[in-house]
Amino acid sequence: MAHRPVLVFPEQYRAQLAPLLPDSVELRCFSTLEEALELAPQAEIGWFDEWASGAYTRGPRAAVNAKWINTVIVGLDAFPVREIVERGQIFTNGAGMMPDVVADYALLGVLALAKRLDEVVRAHDRRDWLTGPPGTMEMLGSKALILGYGAIGREIGQRLRAFGVDVTGVRRSPDPDPAIIGPDAWRARLGEFDHIILAAPNTDETRAMIGAGELAAMKPSARIVNIARGDLIDQPALIAALEAGRIGGAFLDVTTPEPLPADHPLWRAPHALVTMHLAGQSQTSAFRRGAERFLKNLQHYLAGEPLEHVVNLGRGY
Repeated sequence: MAHRPVLVFPEQYRAQLAPLLPDSVELRCFSTLEEALELAPQAEIGWFDEWASGAYTRGPRAAVNAKWINTVIVGLDAFPVREIVERGQIFTNGAGMMPDVVADYALLGVLALAKRLDEVVRAHDRRDWLTGPPGTMEMLGSKALILGYGAIGREIGQRLRAFGVDVTGVRRSPDPDPAIIGPDAWRARLGEFDHIILAAPNTDETRAMIGAGELAAMKPSARIVNIARGDLIDQPALIAALEAGRIGGAFLDVTTPEPLPADHPLWRAPHALVTMHLAGQSQTSAFRRGAERFLKNLQHYLAGEPLEHVVNLGRGY
């Protein structure tokens, strides 16, 4: 009898995925965390993306016999990276799966800060007819620095250029485009930019890449948009800069920690807008996109071919 790899998967998505699976795969589904942990050691392939119970993070830890673990999540914070490396497991994630969705949200952040939409909404809630605009920054001719010019960064750049913004991207890999610079060149140029957008992965190299020194080098009117990870910014330094008026504002979809405690000073920082890690969630197509990617990779797996979108766990992305 031919070998049938066992796929452990959330019950809530069975009806959408099961009809698309080949007969050569055995599907075993879980509805609770307890069921996930019971099934996890049986998995050759584990896809544990069920959020409410915490199976998405605890399932991979318990999948001690899996050869391949898949997720639609991009960051590695929730996963037992050390164990996955020690077991020699393949780990695929959602990097680059929804760059358009996250880029749309980043653009929202840039525009919200430029026109201070948060102040307009607060005035609306007070039923207060403003006599002047709280935000007057014009997009045309402004300059943006995008830290992390991968799939999401490129999408952000395309959208900003459509508004007449001069875009400079930062990436590790060499690029013939003169608008793309290397990781050692951006700090010396921070004072040039009106918008600083963080789209880099969370690694040892990028952690706290925006600190007190970088904030001091920015224009007093510069706005920061972070749709990457909260750890990329030194939050106490950012709060101090906002309170002192040393930068123009911050749109933070991500923070450290998450959820942000109700008494955290970041909530009260002037000219800051926190949006609760909603960028990647602001869509209805995540499962469809994730399933399409998974099924393509499953074909590779069954054929003994290299998988796509495999995470380099040493680099962290």
